[in-house]
Amino acid sequence: MKNQNEGFDPENVEALKEELKASGKSFKIIEGEEENSDEFVNFLFVGMYEGKEVIYDAALYTLRLHHSSEVYELAEHEAAKKFPNFKGIRYEEDENGNLKPLSSEDEEIGWFITEIIMDIEEEEIVKVQEFIDIDTHHDYGIGLDAALHVEFIDEKFIEKFVKQFNEDTIALDETFYAFQSEEEEEDIED
Repeated sequence: MKNQNEGFDPENVEALKEELKASGKSFKIIEGEEENSDEFVNFLFVGMYEGKEVIYDAALYTLRLHHSSEVYELAEHEAAKKFPNFKGIRYEEDENGNLKPLSSEDEEIGWFITEIIMDIEEEEIVKVQEFIDIDTHHDYGIGLDAALHVEFIDEKFIEKFVKQFNEDTIALDETFYAFQSEEEEEDIED
């Protein structure tokens, strides 16, 4: 092997196993660039690959979040076709940490994207299904991306996922789903 993947190194696997044993959990949540939430969690766990224990670097997210991401990506693609200078909307903060107003062009693009998202959702153009993708050429260990049809992801669900993954008992739902954005209702006082 040219570049040794540290997630395959037996010493690193043993170190993670000891850390997990001490924590009483089957996984270790990674705090990093991605914000972990109740819809997305990045974590490490030990599993088998080709008869050897390895470290899995997992990104587990809800099917709703996966759908939202796909819808937004499609809406941005449509915006790029309509607005040739579009390179993404970037929000900037002022010296007090408040968001600066968008330029009129960015504001127009933002409204266009919002309208496209509403159309895509209403017409159910994007449909997604549960999946688990394995990346054996990951930087650290084996990469695992999974989108599952659950309302939220908590530690209890991660424990169940790791157990079922390691026992090879996960049954993916092959149904295609489309979601609508959740409307935030505001109480308006007269």
